[in-house]
Amino acid sequence: MSKLSLKKLDITLGGNAIIRGLDLEVEEGEFLVLLGPSGCGKSTLLHSIAGLIDISGGAIEIGGRDMSRTDPSERGIGMVFQSYALYPTMTVEKNMSFGLRIAGVPKGEIKRRVERVAAMLHLGELLGRKPAALSGGQRQRVAIGRALVREAGVYLFDEPLSNLDAKLRTDLRRELKLLHRQLGATMVYVTHDQVEAMTLASRIVVMRAGEIQQVGTPAEVYERPANLFVAGFLGAPAMNFIDGTVDAAGAFAGAGVRLALGAVAAGHAQAAAGALKAVLGVRPEHIALLPGGPLQGRVTLVEPMGAHRVVWLDCGGRQLSCIVQGGRPIAPDETVSFAIDAQRACLFDAHGGRRFETTGASSMLAMTE
Repeated sequence: MSKLSLKKLDITLGGNAIIRGLDLEVEEGEFLVLLGPSGCGKSTLLHSIAGLIDISGGAIEIGGRDMSRTDPSERGIGMVFQSYALYPTMTVEKNMSFGLRIAGVPKGEIKRRVERVAAMLHLGELLGRKPAALSGGQRQRVAIGRALVREAGVYLFDEPLSNLDAKLRTDLRRELKLLHRQLGATMVYVTHDQVEAMTLASRIVVMRAGEIQQVGTPAEVYERPANLFVAGFLGAPAMNFIDGTVDAAGAFAGAGVRLALGAVAAGHAQAAAGALKAVLGVRPEHIALLPGGPLQGRVTLVEPMGAHRVVWLDCGGRQLSCIVQGGRPIAPDETVSFAIDAQRACLFDAHGGRRFETTGASSMLAMTE
């Protein structure tokens, strides 16, 4: 395994700047996930690491060596693409060993590597088959195996599960997690699927328009998002946002709710020389339906999700989603009482979208007078 360093990286395609001055460190043995919407530059960044796209500035270092202008075959990377890209006339064994044979690796070494990886990926009984005789999940495992037999310093994955159905994605996601634990290899994984990112990553890099918005563990980016974009991109359903103001006493008010945020929030408001326009962010799981709760809302929709329900509420003209585990039946148009765990809420600047640090929040939101 190798450390990967990106330093002041610039990538320009067709005269358009896709990546600008990007810095990123991927530690040895880390499973780093690049997460973001389509067109944010994450796949372009991955392809530049692989040497498939030229960079226009900065440096790419792999294992402490500058690989910015090095041929892809000499970078010590293994790559898995979104499409399987298997040779249809070759068996599984031939597909997995093709790159090694081209590189002149001895036959005995090829056999050892292929058998080892096939055992890891449960492909041993399929080595004599051709791709047409395999399921989608099996083909993707072969594509992953083809990368792993290289015994590379860094493995790159470009949305490898996006073409699979939901069950196969879940199964292969689990296998990838176990595989990383077994190998301890450095892996960089691109996806727009937040579930993949949250379950696979050691750290997540959230990207938008070619820029890094936040880098952190899954828990950090979920619980303490750096800005409104990160907060809204992660989570299903997404974080609830309530527009309002924070006064000089540190109290947030908006959409029929009031929340005492304490001295830190008061300092932000005082620095703004008056009421500070802000956005309160609350995760659906931090809203609880409680008899006699301080807030009231009208149920507009109930979505059964198996183990839980997503209940949508109209509160002061704002649609809020909450997650309900079990409990009594809930019907549309019913008026319910609820409370919000204010200790888990986030506060954002209404203009720039950055997250404010707050302390001393009370444990429950209360109706404004």
